[in-house]
Amino acid sequence: MLSILDQELAAKIGSEITLEKEMRDADEVPVSVKDYLKNGLFQVHDTPGNEEVLLTRQFGDESIRVAFSIADLNNLDQEESDKFDDSALYDEDDDQEADEPSGKRNRKAASAQSASSALAAGGDAKGDMSLARGKVGANVNDGHEAADDDDDDEADTSSGSEGQEPSFPARLTVTIEKAGTSGAFQIETVAQDGMIGIENAYYYPDAALANPQTAEQELARRDQYLGPPFANLDEDLQVLLERYLDERGINTALALFVPDYVDYKEQREYLRWLGDVKSFIEV
Repeated sequence: MLSILDQELAAKIGSEITLEKEMRDADEVPVSVKDYLKNGLFQVHDTPGNEEVLLTRQFGDESIRVAFSIADLNNLDQEESDKFDDSALYDEDDDQEADEPSGKRNRKAASAQSASSALAAGGDAKGDMSLARGKVGANVNDGHEAADDDDDDEADTSSGSEGQEPSFPARLTVTIEKAGTSGAFQIETVAQDGMIGIENAYYYPDAALANPQTAEQELARRDQYLGPPFANLDEDLQVLLERYLDERGINTALALFVPDYVDYKEQREYLRWLGDVKSFIEV
């Protein structure tokens, strides 16, 4: 027989499940995700219950693997989150609770806005360069008075960057292996707001060290010289490496897809977790 506390806890979890489902159906795939799953270059490997998602494809004689994790939503730099007032993150006002019943949702939005603000503020030189080269689809208002037949253009502009909620920075680890070689080229990137920014580029003579599965492989990986910091490379080399990724499908379409997919998967995993905990308590 359940104790009163166990009953209260199970009821509270059940209420949270109901509220989350009312906010958004976890089984409903976002349009942007559907579009990429249908038309994208990569095959998605998503195991329910796992944080990591894998994307794979063949490009000529190359095998390309892109890994990202829903943990990025909860592991954003705490210093960035601290830039927001506590009231913005943990508002306990009754009206706010009615509109935003899940504290998880408030923290997610704040983290995304924080990360976007940090990028807009400048960041490091490498980030500045990537943003300058990577921004696409900017709408420019030339100041002329709009005619009635320009309503569609105005609608497109108004629905652009000013009204669009910023996405959070999703980390992508791109691993490329080529037939006839034993090594692997691994590039760490960040995808946000339709842009791919390279953080590091590594070369492993032994491809197994790119994704170590044993303690021995992890130790051997630490002893390898993997290359200089990406920001220290010649600027023309940086540009060519960005084009190298773009040619292989690590591009704007992927940068838009990944944050949306992480948000979609995280919601499903959160509901699964709530359900599992509730079932455990009620046994």
